[in-house]
Amino acid sequence: MAARGFRRVLMLALMTGGLAACGNDGAQAPAARPVLVAQAAVAAGPARADLSAYAGEVRAREETALAFRVGGKVTRRLVDVGDRVRAGDVIAELDPGDLRLQVESLQAQATAADAQLARARADHARLAALADDRLVSRSALDQQTAALRAAEGQARAARAQRDLANNQAAYGQLRAPQDGVIASRQVEAGQVVAAGQQVFALAGDSGREIAFALPESGIRDFRVGQPVVIELWSARGERLPGRIREIAPAADPQARTYAARATLDGDAGRAVDLGQSARVYIPGAAAAGLHLPLSALQRDGKGASVVWVVDASTQTARRVPVVIGPYGDDGVDVRSGLKPDDWVVLAGGHLLHDGAWVLPVDRSNRPVGKGPDQARSAQAK
Repeated sequence: MAARGFRRVLMLALMTGGLAACGNDGAQAPAARPVLVAQAAVAAGPARADLSAYAGEVRAREETALAFRVGGKVTRRLVDVGDRVRAGDVIAELDPGDLRLQVESLQAQATAADAQLARARADHARLAALADDRLVSRSALDQQTAALRAAEGQARAARAQRDLANNQAAYGQLRAPQDGVIASRQVEAGQVVAAGQQVFALAGDSGREIAFALPESGIRDFRVGQPVVIELWSARGERLPGRIREIAPAADPQARTYAARATLDGDAGRAVDLGQSARVYIPGAAAAGLHLPLSALQRDGKGASVVWVVDASTQTARRVPVVIGPYGDDGVDVRSGLKPDDWVVLAGGHLLHDGAWVLPVDRSNRPVGKGPDQARSAQAK
């Protein structure tokens, strides 16, 4: 019915133009072109909610993968998933047999190197005394001095190897680096693990965050430090304040969303548990400007975005540059360039030029403002 009425108005405008031409002794006046218009505020549709909600999950601010620094067979696992640990607590142990034998071997080598060093020092002292009495050549003393330096180097290397073995023997015990909760476990007692292989995941007590995803279409509307409101699914109606801490610089290749983290302000993080589901509400995340159908948007010769605005008093159209936001499924947000009471051409704008006479009609096929003849008469006066 709307399309039929619009065609009726179009035919009426054409007939009006033809009669005007006949009444002016053949001097044809420009005919008004019918266009579909709507005020920008009305074109935006229903009022948008000022809160956008995103599903998330409670995570630890610091999630550490724990692993042994040496390989071996796990003899004891002292914690399980969900257990709370303190910094320095032993949470798993390797078989100490091989590590102990390695320490004993390197200790013996260090003892032998120290003995060789003591002998080299004694020999050097004797030759130095003989060299002072000119009983041995200077070259023999230089040779003994070089042997002493070599013995000193070997002794230092042997002691360093022994100390390294002692450290590795201590690495046979896996200790918690900070206070926290065991979030996951990957090994069992009796399993042989390599150095660096993950054994546990520790969720530190340094804070709790909400991990969620932001849509690609509106990623420019979000920023680090932006205030958010967090609601746990287990505590409906209780809102906790927070802020966006980080936004991933690249979108997920599969989901096409940006991973984000929101921190809880103050002591609110102590009231949440790991793994809880939550909603993240972001005030003002949706565009606060006007929203127009894609058909209303045009491009000028330089590629800038423009719309056609009708002056209801003169029934003429003019091109207005606008700044737009991200494209949506049903239109585009207009950040600046329009006023809520502007009459924007929604259809037919590609046929217009600046100052063109138009016959604007709304979605109900009702004329907007004065008729074209009245507008011409008003301008003539």
